[in-house]
Amino acid sequence: MVEKKRFLLRIDPELHAALERWAADDLRSINGQIEFVLKEALRSAGRLKERPTDPYRSREDDE
Repeated sequence: MVEKKRFLLRIDPELHAALERWAADDLRSINGQIEFVLKEALRSAGRLKERPTDPYRSREDDE
């Protein structure tokens, strides 16, 4: 398993509450939801290198 980088994130309480609700709807932790949103934004902007495809893993496993 790849070690994840830790950092402190300060956000507006209203934004945090909205992320918390969204994460709960998607059955994710807030951290997982933030990571998901950031990955999607990076992909859509063309700034995320795609990992080599593993034939035994589906795309849904990444989310």
